[in-house]
Amino acid sequence: MKKSIQPVIFMLLAAGIVFNSCSKQESTGFSKNTQSENITWAAYPIPDHIVMVILENHSYEQIIGSVNAPYINALALDTLSANFTNSYAIEHPSQPNYLDLYAGSNQGVTNDNHPAGSPFTTANLGGQLIDKSKSYITYSEGLPSVGFDGNTSGKYARKHNPAANWMGTGANQISPLTNQPFTAFPSDYTQLPTVSFVVPNQNNDMHDGSIKTGDTWVKNNLDAYVQWARTHNSLFILTFDEDETTDNNHITTIFSGQRVKKGQYANKITHYNILRTIEDAYGLPYAGHAATSKPIINCWQ
Repeated sequence: MKKSIQPVIFMLLAAGIVFNSCSKQESTGFSKNTQSENITWAAYPIPDHIVMVILENHSYEQIIGSVNAPYINALALDTLSANFTNSYAIEHPSQPNYLDLYAGSNQGVTNDNHPAGSPFTTANLGGQLIDKSKSYITYSEGLPSVGFDGNTSGKYARKHNPAANWMGTGANQISPLTNQPFTAFPSDYTQLPTVSFVVPNQNNDMHDGSIKTGDTWVKNNLDAYVQWARTHNSLFILTFDEDETTDNNHITTIFSGQRVKKGQYANKITHYNILRTIEDAYGLPYAGHAATSKPIINCWQ
């Protein structure tokens, strides 16, 4: 990006200028099943892989338009990216939002402490995928060992690892083997699970570290997958858990991949809509509030 036009691009992004209007539903690659009322990706091939990275505690206005986040801003304008200018977290603090994104509900958790009711037996994305003969893994930076269930280790924080709350052998529970350190993230992306959550440590997810540190971490660690997804029927999702504890809770969410239609999309979405979209992609049942949330259908080629 040339230096002379960079401030202009940042200003346009920050203002939420729509560069590409939403398409009609019949051209999105989704079709409606009138018997089940589910939205399915009929014309759009089911993604081979979805990788979602979750960053921390910054509003849309702090990220989009920031000279400290050049990679994320470039991604928002990429020819195969959709930037959602009206994306919102559900609540505060962090942990409930991760649970909302993963399972459509905060499971009654309203703080960042180790949940008293875990391991949960409610519906969740990982369990749904595994029941459908798909696969799921969380890759957490700094996780000291596979299946670790402690609250912290260095800069790793369990509160940012929602699937850890379903580790077990009971109903809807998932194997501790789905709880992996980020060092296990494969360099051969064909070996990725169907869906994975990537959780940087608290310095690199912008919780403790700077916007620039987090932006650089995403570029250095995930851009190779982003580029690969462009030609391998796969999807990258970048989102935030919440903003800086305001009532507005306006956050950055970007989809990028081979069949994503470039644009700045103004339809309002939340964590529930993202979960619902992934569930519909793979024909899964719905967890929690995803059942009453609309899938995101307007950004696909």
